[in-house]
Amino acid sequence: MYYIGVDLGGTNIAVGIVDENMNIVKKGKVPTHKERHSDEIIADMGALCDSLVKEAGLTFADIAYVGVAAPGSVDPANGTVKYANNINMFHYPLAERLMSHIPVKKVYLENDANAAALAEAKAGAGKGYDDVIMVTLGTGVGGGIVIGGKLYSGFNYAGAELGHIVIEHGGRPCTCGRKGCWEAYSSATALIEFTKEKMTETRNTVMWELCENGAKKVSGRTAFKAARAGDKAGQEVVDTYIDYLACGITNMVNIFQPQVLCIGGGVCGEGDYLLAPLKEIVDRDQYGSGAHDDKTQIKIAQLGNDAGILGAALLGI
Repeated sequence: MYYIGVDLGGTNIAVGIVDENMNIVKKGKVPTHKERHSDEIIADMGALCDSLVKEAGLTFADIAYVGVAAPGSVDPANGTVKYANNINMFHYPLAERLMSHIPVKKVYLENDANAAALAEAKAGAGKGYDDVIMVTLGTGVGGGIVIGGKLYSGFNYAGAELGHIVIEHGGRPCTCGRKGCWEAYSSATALIEFTKEKMTETRNTVMWELCENGAKKVSGRTAFKAARAGDKAGQEVVDTYIDYLACGITNMVNIFQPQVLCIGGGVCGEGDYLLAPLKEIVDRDQYGSGAHDDKTQIKIAQLGNDAGILGAALLGI
């Protein structure tokens, strides 16, 4: 038996056919063109599913179900996207509309960050464990919580907004409207902002050279590259960023005590340069740190861009 996983993004619709061992046997993508009416987007989604099934030499009789990972607030029970700010969907019956395009018995729907967390828990960094948290460091700070092998998202499916815990009361403004959210300090966006602020403070830093004196954009790797080169200002940015990141992760550990907490996003390409000091702070600051032999394992997420597809494909299992 096979499953179809769909990762609906603001830029692309990615679809994969997944086997019982969670291997993606066929995948493809098409542009979302998010400015269009939602019905047109779903029509393209169905067409891509159909073409991939044929290319794989299968029929829809071989497909147990389709799972869709969608951005925004979703209602999995009713298969609707309640609100997605980057795609024109408002109380949109996505599952029903997709089933009108392809002959499947069931379409499951879940928030994309939750789906990615489920994938990492079942097939990635958390494989073999029941209690896993995933934190994604991108434009914002997203994530998902798996408890007892099942996604936790609250009674109204709006939970697990990990980036919107406050770690600095009255601090930096967040896009959600609050101040001091973890997202405002630990997202890739925040890291870039910290870097720019430090570069404004001092011209005597390798970070200016890495950006060719302003000709190139500052990225989430600028400060890390400078720090690796022995640049003091770059190291200060890195230390500040890791300290804030550790604060939020320590909060997650103290609340949930997951067996595994995995981190995803481009900044994780720094590997142990990020992970080693992060683990040291979390180990020091977590509640009862000296009393527990069995502590949360902090890992880098393993599935990358396939997490959405795999998580969607897991929704009915």
